[in-house]
Amino acid sequence: MTAELLRKSSDALNGAVSGRWTRIGLALFAGVATALAHPPFGILPGLLGYPLLMLLAERSQSMRGAFWMGWLAGFGYFGAGCWWVAEAFLVNPDQAWMAPFAASLLPAGIGLFWGAAMALYRRFAPLGLVRVIVFAACFALLEWLRGHVLTGFPWNPAGASWAAGSAGSQFASVVGVYGLGFVTVAATASFGGLFGDGTRRARVGTALAGVGVLAALVIGGTIRLSGAEVRDTDTLIRIVQADIAQESKWTPEAYQSIINRYVALTGQLGAAQPDVIVWPEGALPASFNDVFAPASPDGPAIANAVQPGQTLLMGLARGEAVPDGRARYYNSLFSLADEGPAGLRVTAIYDKYRLVPFGEFLPLGDLMGAMGVRSLVHMPADFSPGPRPAPIDLPNAPRVQPLICYESLYPGFTPGGAGRPEWIVNVSNDAWFGATSGPIQHLNLASYRAIETGLPVVRATPTGVSAMIDPWGRVVEGARLDPGESGVIDMLLPRPVAVTPYGRFGDLFFWLMVLGGLALAAWTSVRKRWS
Repeated sequence: MTAELLRKSSDALNGAVSGRWTRIGLALFAGVATALAHPPFGILPGLLGYPLLMLLAERSQSMRGAFWMGWLAGFGYFGAGCWWVAEAFLVNPDQAWMAPFAASLLPAGIGLFWGAAMALYRRFAPLGLVRVIVFAACFALLEWLRGHVLTGFPWNPAGASWAAGSAGSQFASVVGVYGLGFVTVAATASFGGLFGDGTRRARVGTALAGVGVLAALVIGGTIRLSGAEVRDTDTLIRIVQADIAQESKWTPEAYQSIINRYVALTGQLGAAQPDVIVWPEGALPASFNDVFAPASPDGPAIANAVQPGQTLLMGLARGEAVPDGRARYYNSLFSLADEGPAGLRVTAIYDKYRLVPFGEFLPLGDLMGAMGVRSLVHMPADFSPGPRPAPIDLPNAPRVQPLICYESLYPGFTPGGAGRPEWIVNVSNDAWFGATSGPIQHLNLASYRAIETGLPVVRATPTGVSAMIDPWGRVVEGARLDPGESGVIDMLLPRPVAVTPYGRFGDLFFWLMVLGGLALAAWTSVRKRWS
C-alpha cells in the first residue's frame, strides 16, 4: 500500500511539473518558502522548498532548464528576504524612484548563484541517496561563492534558517554557518528522495536519514545549550540607542538635537558607572574631523559626558590627507578614552574592511562616474577599505574585535587562535531600513558570529536592534532594544567560552563536505558513463 502511494505521488509530481507555467510557479514558491524559514518569520516547514527545487532541477530537460529553475527560485528567495533594501532609497525623496529597481535587480543578480548551482547539479544528475549529497554540495559551493565574489553578499545563507541561539543553530560552532547550511539542505532535500527512481525501501530510507540528521542537529544543540551557563566579567558595557530615523538627520536643528540626545544617554546615571560606552555606526551625521575640530563645541560636549576611566567606542566617518594632496575617506570605529582634564584621547582606530558596493564605494568608479552613475547614487567620493579585520586593545576592557555594519555577516574575520579577542563589537546603521525585517535578520546573522567563535557580541544601532549576545548566540535577558525604542543597555560583558572547533579550524569541515560531495558526483558520473 505504501509503495502504491509513493508511485501515485511520484506520478502526480511528474504531471505537475510538466507544464511550463506550473514549473515557473513552483520554482518561485520554493524560493519564497525557504526565505520564510528565516527570522523574523521562522516558518521552518518552508525548508521543504529545497527538495522541491531539487526535483524541479532533476526534471528539467537540460542544464539550461535547471539553471532557470534555480534562478527563479533564487529570485523568489532574495525577493522575499531582501525586499527591505528598497527602504534605503525612500530616505531621500530624490532617490525614491530607484526603490523598485533595487528591490528587483538585487534578487535578479544574486539569483544567478542559485541558477548556477542547479545547472551544476543537473550536469551530474545522480540517483538514489547520492543525489541528496551532490545537491547539497552544489548548492553550498555556490552559497559560499555568493558570499565572496565581488566582495560578496552573504545575506541569509541557508544555515541561518535556524534562529541564532536555538538548538538547531549550535552546530555552527563546529562547521560554521556555511557548513550548517550544507547539513540543513542535505537533510531537508532527502525528503525529495521519496520521489524518483529506486526501490521503495531506498526512497523511504533516504527520507528517514534526513529525519535522523535533523533530529541529531536539534538533540545535539539541546545538549550543548543544557550546559550553557553565562558567566560575567567585571566589565560593564553601556549600549546607546537614540532611536533617530535616518531621514531626520539632515538639518542643523536636527544635528544639535542628535548631539544632545547621545550626550544625555551617555551620561545617564545608572546602578554603576559603565567601563565602555558603545555608540552605533553613523550615530552623528558628521565626520570625526568635524565633530572633534578645534573650534567645534561637539567634542567638549561629548567629553563632558564621558567620565574619567571610561572608554567610548563610536562609529564615524573620517578623512585624511594623502601625499598627492587629495583626501581619503574611511568608515571607522574610534576608541576614545577619557583622561580627565586632558579630555578624550584616541587609543585605537578600526577602519572598515568590507565595504558595501554602491553604498560606500562605486565599483569601476571612473567608468561609472563617466556614465553618470555617481550622481544618481549621490556619492561624491568612495570610502577606502582598511586592513583585514584584527582585534584592538582597550585601556580598561578586554581585547575586542570590531565589525562595522554588514561585516558581521562574514564568518572568519575573528581570530580563533593566537590573538583571539574576548568579545566582538558590531556597530551598524540599520536606521536606513526602518521597521522592516532587515534589522531583525541582521541581528540573527550577527549572532552566528557568537556561535562560531564562542565570543559574546555587543551590537549597537541607531534605531534597533541593539543587543548583548552571549557566546551561544542568544540575546541576554533584558539586553535588547528593538526598532522604535530609545535608551541604554547596561550589562556586564559575558565571558567567552573555550575556542570552538570552527574558531580553531575555520571552514575546513565545510570544504571536506563540499569536496566530498563533488568527488562523489564525479565518481557516479564516471561510473554511469562506463556502465
